Parts: sequence; structure tokens; C-alpha cells
Amino acid sequence: MSVYTPAEVVEETGFTLDTLRYYEKIGLLEPVGRNAAGQRRFSEEDVGWLGTIRCLRDTGMPIAEMLRFAELTRAGDHTIPDRIKLLEEHDHRVEAQIENLVERKRYIRNKISYYQSVL
Repeated sequence: MSVYTPAEVVEETGFTLDTLRYYEKIGLLEPVGRNAAGQRRFSEEDVGWLGTIRCLRDTGMPIAEMLRFAELTRAGDHTIPDRIKLLEEHDHRVEAQIENLVERKRYIRNKISYYQSVL
């Protein structure tokens, strides 16, 4: 099993060291293992989980919901229906954001066309 230094995890995930520490502190990330010198060493599972968190965060999921998702995941497979529900609700919000952005983009393109026509 591979282990990763904090710097490698920062490079892999794009999270800052402060963010990694914060996520561990609030319980979004389970306690990270340490080597004999007490330095954090992340597992492949940690890095994979952070990839999930990155996706959820980048799509606007609030930390409270990410914490709920983490809690459900750690509770076991019997929570899969609840996880599906949470992710479906988030997916609906993301879809609404996309629709809003497409509308805004259309508006901007129309403005560009207008300004180009008056030149």
C-alpha cells in the first residue's frame, strides 16, 4: 500500500495543507496516519476520498452536507439509499446551476454580438 506525504497530497488534490488539516479537524477526513516521526502519511484511500470531496466541493456542496455524506459513508452499506438521496439532491442543484450559467452565457453572447454590430 502506497503512502503519500502532505506535499504529494497537495499536488495530487489541489487542496492546501491548511485545508487538509481543517478537513481532518472537522472530521471530513478521517484521522491521517503518521510515521514514526509523527509526520502525516496519507493512504491511497485518503487520497481517493479527497478526490470525492474535491468533486463535491467544486460543485458547490456545503461542508455540512459533505460531513453528512462522510458520516453516512462511514456508517456502512445500509446507508447507501441515504447517500443516493443526498447525491441526487445535490445533482439537481448542480443541474440548476448549469442551466443558470447557460442562460447567463447566452446573455453575454448576445451583448457581444450587439457591441460587434455597432462597431
